[in-house]
Amino acid sequence: MRVVALIPGGIGDQILFFPTLDDLKRIYPDAQIDVVVEPRSKGAYRVSKSIHEVLLFDYKDCNSLADWANLVGKLRDSEYDVAITTTNGWIESLILWLTGIPKRISFKGTFGAFFTEEVTLTTEQYTGHMYHDLLKGMGIQSICPELMVNVPKSDIDWAVQEQLRLGIKDTGYVIICGGSGYCNSPQGETRIYPVESWQQVMQGFHEKQPNLPLVVIKGPNDDAFIKSLVSLIPNAKVSSPGDIGKLAAIIAGANLMLCTHNPALHLGVGVQTYTLALFGPTDPEKLLPASDRFLSIKSPTGKTEDIPPMKILERVWGG
Repeated sequence: MRVVALIPGGIGDQILFFPTLDDLKRIYPDAQIDVVVEPRSKGAYRVSKSIHEVLLFDYKDCNSLADWANLVGKLRDSEYDVAITTTNGWIESLILWLTGIPKRISFKGTFGAFFTEEVTLTTEQYTGHMYHDLLKGMGIQSICPELMVNVPKSDIDWAVQEQLRLGIKDTGYVIICGGSGYCNSPQGETRIYPVESWQQVMQGFHEKQPNLPLVVIKGPNDDAFIKSLVSLIPNAKVSSPGDIGKLAAIIAGANLMLCTHNPALHLGVGVQTYTLALFGPTDPEKLLPASDRFLSIKSPTGKTEDIPPMKILERVWGG
C-alpha cells in the first residue's frame, strides 16, 4: 500500500503528526508512506522513523496553475492508494480529487464532495490526538500512541561531544530554548520571552543550584536574542544545534527544558525530557499531552512576556 499525507504548516505541525504516521506504519508495516510538506518543515523528518520520502510544496506561496498541476501530476504518477490531509481548503480538496487517488481522507468541511472519507474534527484535545483521528477514515480505531522521535546516532554522538565542549560532565544540565530560531513562522517573534526575564530565571537557578549548568539554545535566527542574553550573562553556555536531530539529542540529555511555544517543546515530549513550556494565547492542553513530565504556564494576559520569572522558578522548585 502506498500512502501520502499532505501536511501544511511548520516543524511543530509535522512533529505532532508523527504519532499518526507511526501508528499507520505499525498497522501496515509494509506500506510506503510519503509526506508533502512546506520546504521550511522538511528538517522535521530527520527524526521520523516511518517516512519513505518527503515531497516539497509551498502551500502558502502564490502558486500558479502550473505549480498545482505539477503537484497533481507527481501524485498521480506515484499511484497512491490513500491520501490523508490535515487541511480541507478548496484548492487542496480539488487537487486531491484531480489526482484520482482512490481513498481521500480529511476532516469534515465545506468541500466534502472531493473526499471519499471525512472525519469529525475535534479541536478540544491534544493536537497529536486530533490528527490521529484521521485514521478513522481507514477504519483504524486504535488509541493514539505517544509522540516519539527517532534521533540518529550521529546526532547523539554530536550531543555527547557538545556536552564535553560545554564542560558538562556528570552534573546534568538544564536547557533553555527561548528564541524563535526553530519556529520559522510569522508568530515566532510574539512567542519570545524577554531576555531580561530569562536573566532573572537563570540567576534564580544559580542561587538555588549553583552547580547545575544552564545551556541556552541558539536557533538559526537567534543572533539578536543570544547577543542580548550574553551581554547580561557573559558566562552563559550557548549551544547551536545544526538541525532538528541535534536539537533533539541535546534536549534528550537534559534534566529539564524550559521553553516557549516553539518546536523544541514537541521534541521534549518526543524524547521524554521534563519540560516546562511558557504559553501566551495558546491553550497548553492542545500542544502538550497530559503527563507529569510536561508542564506549562499560561500567561494571564495572553502575552508570553507577561509571565513573571518568579512564577517559573516557583513551578520548577515545586512552589
